Amino acid sequence: MIQPEQQRRAYLEALGIDVWVPRDHVDPEIEVAEPAVAADGLDWTELRDTVAACTRCKLHESRTQTVFGVGNPNADWMIIGEAPGAEEDRRGEPFVGRAGKLLDEMLQAVGQGRDSVFIANILKCRPPNNRDPEPAESAECRGYLERQIELVQPKIILAVGRIAAHLLLETDTPVGRLRGTTHFLDKTPLIVTYHPAYLLRSPSQKRKSWDDLCFARRVAAEAAA
Repeated sequence: MIQPEQQRRAYLEALGIDVWVPRDHVDPEIEVAEPAVAADGLDWTELRDTVAACTRCKLHESRTQTVFGVGNPNADWMIIGEAPGAEEDRRGEPFVGRAGKLLDEMLQAVGQGRDSVFIANILKCRPPNNRDPEPAESAECRGYLERQIELVQPKIILAVGRIAAHLLLETDTPVGRLRGTTHFLDKTPLIVTYHPAYLLRSPSQKRKSWDDLCFARRVAAEAAA
């Protein structure tokens, strides 16, 4: 039910008359948004615990567990995908299953193993039916990922797949046009490549991903020099 005070304010606003309210006034009909996730200053243990207990979006209702990330916390390479799938949700580790095995093989081909890189996702919880992340879900998780990047301080970031590339670079440019160029996330070089799941469906594109990894290796070497 509309309260008399709210009705009066609505009439005045409709007439173009400024309505002044006390600075500490809170309209009971207006839902106050939850503050943005605060991960600044958290160490690895604190960040992992915060992610594990997170209920900021609806995805916590259907997850088996959060998928924090895995690998070397001081890695030169950081691999970022979009979101956990069913197997990742079950095991609590990103990039497992057939796509994960292919990613491991790709990295090993350029001298990087799962234990020498750090692998994470934009989202820490699995979207139902592996649907694309919703903007609000990505926004809620962004602070966790940013803190992971701050802690790792990688020499290079590899954005794996369309959704990761679009969310990290805030663009809708197709992956095919983002490849082969050094982008930057703040001051960290970022290279875009295809998702291993896509490569399993389109094996003819594997050569392009190999080129991307070789390019990333050169960029990482230059960044470390």
